[in-house]
Amino acid sequence: MAFHLRREERLDGEQLRAMLQESPARAAQAILMAAKEGVLDAQALLGQILLEGRGIERDEALALRWFQIAAQGGHLMARNMVGRCLEHGWGGAANALAAAEEYRQAAQAGLDWGLYNYANLLATGRGVTQDQQQALACYREAAGLGHAKSMNLLGRYLEEGQFCAQDVPAARDWYRRSAEGGDFRGQFSYAAVLADQGQVEAALAWLHKALEGGNLKFLRVAQQALAAAHDPQIRALAENYRVRTLELACE
Repeated sequence: MAFHLRREERLDGEQLRAMLQESPARAAQAILMAAKEGVLDAQALLGQILLEGRGIERDEALALRWFQIAAQGGHLMARNMVGRCLEHGWGGAANALAAAEEYRQAAQAGLDWGLYNYANLLATGRGVTQDQQQALACYREAAGLGHAKSMNLLGRYLEEGQFCAQDVPAARDWYRRSAEGGDFRGQFSYAAVLADQGQVEAALAWLHKALEGGNLKFLRVAQQALAAAHDPQIRALAENYRVRTLELACE
């Protein structure tokens, strides 16, 4: 039996996202209906749930197609996601050059995620000529828009004086803002600042937050750093990170 929704319900992006939390299958049907009607937000969201397999069978190639449809209609996050698919080979062959072009267009339109992803390619020279100055400029612009991951990376440039004047107080402020913005790498960076200042309890609180949100690659590196820490309480936390890496590796 088909499940029917009122038109206004189908077009409400925030409501659809809330439905995804409560009933993924029901939300997927509503998103599909709205996407077919040409609703850009629904098209982009359909691409996301197809990519993740939330409430619908996972299909990376179809996800890429819906992202492309939404991007052609002017949806900036969908264009960024086309870049992600091309960069990582989701739904087709990986193509860093094409990914960079998608990110560049999203960045030029002022999308924070587009700026961040384009900066990552510029910093590493993937798909584009390596340009650390331009990468820094993109991270700085994205950070100014409130992008937490870019805040942490901007802090790193400033702390190390890479391709800019060294400014440790500014770096520490960006780490704090990144941590408060929810980036697990920013939380780890800010914890290091607090530990250096002797604020061990506060540092431990942020390290626990980073542990909760961190991915496998980050946790492996972080575990090694914690194991070499001077403070015994911080050093002891390395075991928690090790256990979490084992859990994630088994998922």
